[in-house]
Amino acid sequence: MKKTVFGIMAAMLVAVSITGCGQSPATDKKADGAGAQSGTAKKAGTVTLYSPNAAEVNNPIIKEFQERTGIEVQLISGGTGDLLKRVQAEAANPLGDIFWAGGADSLEAYKQYFEPYKTKEFDNLEPQYVDKNNVWTPFAALPMVIMYNKELVKAGEEPKSWNDLVDPKWKGKIAFADPAKSGSSYTQLITMLTAFGKNEQGWDFVKRFVKNLDGKVLSGSGLVYKGVADKEFALGVTLEEAALRYVEGGAKVGIIYPSEGTSAVPDGAAIIKGAKNPEQAKQFIDFLVSKDVQTLIQKEFKRRSVRKDAETIQGVAQTKDIKLVQYDFDFAAAKKDENIKRFGKIVTGQE
Repeated sequence: MKKTVFGIMAAMLVAVSITGCGQSPATDKKADGAGAQSGTAKKAGTVTLYSPNAAEVNNPIIKEFQERTGIEVQLISGGTGDLLKRVQAEAANPLGDIFWAGGADSLEAYKQYFEPYKTKEFDNLEPQYVDKNNVWTPFAALPMVIMYNKELVKAGEEPKSWNDLVDPKWKGKIAFADPAKSGSSYTQLITMLTAFGKNEQGWDFVKRFVKNLDGKVLSGSGLVYKGVADKEFALGVTLEEAALRYVEGGAKVGIIYPSEGTSAVPDGAAIIKGAKNPEQAKQFIDFLVSKDVQTLIQKEFKRRSVRKDAETIQGVAQTKDIKLVQYDFDFAAAKKDENIKRFGKIVTGQE
């Protein structure tokens, strides 16, 4: 892939408005540049993509894929939870071909609706991020962080841990998305549970955390980092890469890696079982984990690559220096419905 192509795409990002998981209901919509092809490329079919990704991540990658392959991408956006339910509802007659990208634990929970595929790039991927059954392919490792607004949080008073989030002084000042709608928020819930124990001790912490939210559970993860940056909230629990976009954009926000430990679960891509365009879907997944795209997400989005040959990202904490919890992937996937229902009961005061 020519460097100039990604250079142009990077410049385009400035003009793209920021959207996040679950900010609006899924709607059928062709991606920006849909159908665009290089001068020599011939139309090679279409592929329908379900994606909760922010537009600035989707647009340049989709555009380049279309130009390189001649395959037209039809993009349907929405929250992770809503789109996964859509895949489930359409199981008898799938209307989508690929799901990209929700937390891999969320994809694992819906694995019966996806078709296993071992990408051509498999041997280039870090073993700790791949699915042993190849139901989903990892895209980027995503540490969860606490984001704070420097104008609302005095220097020296920044929270240092998950436990600091239950301090009464932050009541009603914390942005957190509904885990039933946001895949990243579900990962954050399991991360906090893991930090305090996947038992009643952990759920006791969740109850105190929810109490401190003061009834403010947001409908999408995009509202979290935007809310903190816009001074609607002092703190927010969010994805590292989302917070970093604001840091690099000059917003007065900071990032904290909780002292108890956080998680770096990858998001992923999966082919929908019964997809009408499986070959095009496979090409798209191979493209996502190619050296070119993985280099782009590191340089432009500060996302952590899942490739063995990835370069070190400058200006970002190295993975080895971040304390990580022993994230229980099987627990997160197998008990997703149960965990979300219990969170909902806590929010509504039933528990």
